[in-house]
Amino acid sequence: MAKKRNGRQDAIRDIVRNKNIRTQRMLVDELKACGYDCTQATVSRDIADMGLRKLPEGVYVLAEDLHLQRMVSELVIEVLRTENLVLIKAQPGTASGIAAAVDAAELPDVLGSLAGNDTILVIARTAEDGERLEALISKLCNPHR
Repeated sequence: MAKKRNGRQDAIRDIVRNKNIRTQRMLVDELKACGYDCTQATVSRDIADMGLRKLPEGVYVLAEDLHLQRMVSELVIEVLRTENLVLIKAQPGTASGIAAAVDAAELPDVLGSLAGNDTILVIARTAEDGERLEALISKLCNPHR
């Protein structure tokens, strides 16, 4: 049972990071698409267990991504990507704090990051991981995307 729950919670983590989930019903539907047959009550317990929060825009975010979201939404100017390299342009003097928040979020697609004064280079494992990371950072910058 615990293994099943952990697998489902891993799936929830992936879904919340990669899609704009606004309701528990949407999350149940996404989990069903991934092969997890669960009820809204189960998802509600998972949300509480995992400490998921809703942004003011109504989109669920992982607790560990909340700090990253705050940093990114206030300080990031632009996100660019080529293959597995994601370049984040930020307000002057804020790059090291943003890089620390990226590292603290322990994103599974990220190998590491380097920060200058206003630029962060984040290295993802693969080009596909880079694409997911770019989408996540862009979503955190502007949750309406």
